Amino acid sequence: MYYDAVKNDHTLPHDPFKALVGPRPIGWISSVGKDGSVNLAPYSFFNAVASRPHLVMFSSQGRKDSLLNIEETGAFVCNMASYALRDAMNATSAPVEREVNEFELAGLTMADSVSVPVPRVAEAPAALECRYLQTVPLTVLSGESAEHWMVIGQVTGIHIDDAYLKDGLVDSEKMQLLARLGYMDYSTVDRVFSLNRPQN
Repeated sequence: MYYDAVKNDHTLPHDPFKALVGPRPIGWISSVGKDGSVNLAPYSFFNAVASRPHLVMFSSQGRKDSLLNIEETGAFVCNMASYALRDAMNATSAPVEREVNEFELAGLTMADSVSVPVPRVAEAPAALECRYLQTVPLTVLSGESAEHWMVIGQVTGIHIDDAYLKDGLVDSEKMQLLARLGYMDYSTVDRVFSLNRPQN
């Protein structure tokens, strides 16, 4: 089939776009507002965008608490969500008031970070401490706002649970990181294979 993506006239019961662009890693973003409120929320529009320096981004549909907190205080943490934490991650996606602490809501432990004044998820297999760089308002072909805002941060510290290190490498298969598909579907990294790059 083919359909016009601007008109979005696919005639299917649900929009297939996010099912096609996947699996997408989940950025489980913790942040703190200038009033001291703590927020934890998952974002499936998340990824690494540079390796030297380490840069990450996530995109927020609407100016949500995570975005506001990060702009106010200049820091955040990307906690990596695993299969074992799937229910806790899902619980933190609930639309609750700003003053609600999602760590407490989901029964998670707040652990101190080293390079940023933002708590991380102690139970997470890995976490990326980040300093805020910029917010990019996204626009569409007409020039109008897409009502999405992309946040870019530089990674300033990395935590890895030693249980997921094997022979000096991250054991992605054992870590079972969660990824988002379309609809209400998720996946895990549970099969890993290697390909060597072609040599000139």
